[in-house]
Amino acid sequence: MLDKEFQYYLEHQDELLKVYNGKFIVIKGVSVIGNYETEVEAYSEIIKEHKPGTFLIQFCSPGKEDYFQSFHSRIVFA
Repeated sequence: MLDKEFQYYLEHQDELLKVYNGKFIVIKGVSVIGNYETEVEAYSEIIKEHKPGTFLIQFCSPGKEDYFQSFHSRIVFA
């Protein structure tokens, strides 16, 4: 799930850093479709046009410390 998007980030991290360093970027397929200051802002804006689970929100920073994948679901655990 979203392997293509994460692989795109890994393969293009250096060039993405030149433009988006310190931003949360939204990747769908092999394209950056948005960049935001916070993860909450990225999610709340991108779901206006894209279905949850079809995009990756990734913090753009050098190194491997901030590698993560966010998955959002309508399931609530109590």
